[in-house]
Amino acid sequence: MAKNVSFFGSLVDLVKQLREDRIAYWRDSSMPGFRALLVYRTGCWVSAQGPLLRRLLFPLYRAAYRWVRNHYGIDLYYTAKVGRRVILANQGNIEIHKNAVIGNDCVIRQNVTIGAVTGSRIEQAPVLEDGVEVGAGAVILGRVRVGAGARIGPNVVVMTDIPARAIVVTPPPRVLLPTSVQQTSRLEHSGDLEARMATGMEDSDNAGEWRIA
Repeated sequence: MAKNVSFFGSLVDLVKQLREDRIAYWRDSSMPGFRALLVYRTGCWVSAQGPLLRRLLFPLYRAAYRWVRNHYGIDLYYTAKVGRRVILANQGNIEIHKNAVIGNDCVIRQNVTIGAVTGSRIEQAPVLEDGVEVGAGAVILGRVRVGAGARIGPNVVVMTDIPARAIVVTPPPRVLLPTSVQQTSRLEHSGDLEARMATGMEDSDNAGEWRIA
């Protein structure tokens, strides 16, 4: 009798959790992130059941997990630890380590990898505390901890601990311009007609030369 109560109690808890996830996704159950979490949380529930039920239901979970991974590009295995109201925004190339820990209210955008550094340290995974936001294309590797409320910008590579509420961004890109374009831009601001004429004579010699803006 106790086992039945445990079974139904855990099922009710699963339904409540999925309702909360759906609210976090603006009540749109068609969103890929919500569907990935639905499969993930169902896998967690299945893994906590008795041997017979696991044997019956785990193949169904595995098929759903593979479908989400291959169809939406979101790889989230049931062994990861994912908190409440987590948003997987914008489907595509989201890779989450099987041992990763993700806190409540985190946002993870497309093309993000949360994984191991090398094959020799394959079991070491990052920990994201509550309220972390991860920008598109970011990579978080190894046994690192990202503090609560931190924001990881697009295309950032994180391989060290990040303090709480910190903002991590990449350096601004460098712009390369032809020499003639740089000179023309300066002359348009100076309004020096004679200098413009002189530059026109020099452009032919510098046509193939590039400089960092």
